[in-house]
Amino acid sequence: MTAIPFSGASGLRATARRTRLVRVALGVLLVALVLVTARAAHRPHTTTASALPVHSGDMIVLDLSASISQDTYSRIGETLRQLVATGGRYGLVVFSGVAYEALPPGTPASALQPLVRYFALPAQTAPGVAPTFPVNPWSATFSGGTKISAGLDLARTLLIEDHLRHASVVLVSDLADDPVDRNRLNDVVAAYRQQGTPLRVVPLNASSTDAAYFAHLSATALKNAPAAQSGAPAAEPAAPPPARAGFPTLLVVLAVAVAGALAANEFWSARLRWRAR
Repeated sequence: MTAIPFSGASGLRATARRTRLVRVALGVLLVALVLVTARAAHRPHTTTASALPVHSGDMIVLDLSASISQDTYSRIGETLRQLVATGGRYGLVVFSGVAYEALPPGTPASALQPLVRYFALPAQTAPGVAPTFPVNPWSATFSGGTKISAGLDLARTLLIEDHLRHASVVLVSDLADDPVDRNRLNDVVAAYRQQGTPLRVVPLNASSTDAAYFAHLSATALKNAPAAQSGAPAAEPAAPPPARAGFPTLLVVLAVAVAGALAANEFWSARLRWRAR
């Protein structure tokens, strides 16, 4: 026998309907929680320490001249991603033959994120056709010549105007400076030394000759700088440091929520069972 006649069954219809609705709602909630938990487990939260010689408050001087190769573009993109990951605040000066202030000092690092896409190769969409870097806002009218002195001088001026006495200037470049710019560059570095502003260099695919020359320049600028004890100029950045996983708080909370929903489902939606007195 699968059913027992019961004259008061009509009085249980409201309860049965309410129980059915609760079971459906709990089922939908469980499915949603399981999906969100699976997504959270697939993408754990990690933090990456920056390998760049930068500190929050520094001024970044970025080379966008015509001498920058496509491989160097990729290195620029990685450098910008590392800066964004620090979560600090920076100013940004970009230069080629001339320089201009792209971001004022103290701008949150997240403001650099929109620039990353210009230095990242898109996915290949057609067989046999190699992807190319997107056209950036500076390629047509700005990327002519290389005067590193222009970028460094503007960065130094901005620090003076904003009364940022303890900030450093970080040059990110392939260091292929125009030879006629060397005398002006020496004068600017001498001003850095006199002012006590630390100058650090991040060479991107630079020749050994240029790297040695700028290592000497930045070491000269650091002699009188208050942050000289923080180390010598940076060498060519290596692979990014390994990511560190934080405690999966969200995953734990979601797992507890799933367990709670299962317990609620068992408590509120258990089938009715009869037993003798």
